[in-house]
Amino acid sequence: MATNQTTTFRLNRRLLTAGAFLTGTGALLALAGTAMACTALATAGRGWVQSMETGPAERATRALQQARSASLAASHAGAQAWRTSAV
Repeated sequence: MATNQTTTFRLNRRLLTAGAFLTGTGALLALAGTAMACTALATAGRGWVQSMETGPAERATRALQQARSASLAASHAGAQAWRTSAV
């Protein structure tokens, strides 16, 4: 004997609404906490950079100039060695 039974899906709307509300509130709190942490890190980073004797841009420029001159000297030395060994 086959019986025709239909089961209905019953959703507790109050529980679903409360869960959605708590999830949204938690997301907003997490976003606020992340913004506060980023602000603290940015402020600390600015203070650290301002306390340096030479700024990062000047240090990078100086390092680039040193790398260029070292590369140029190495290429001249290599060319000179190639010329003298070819003879």
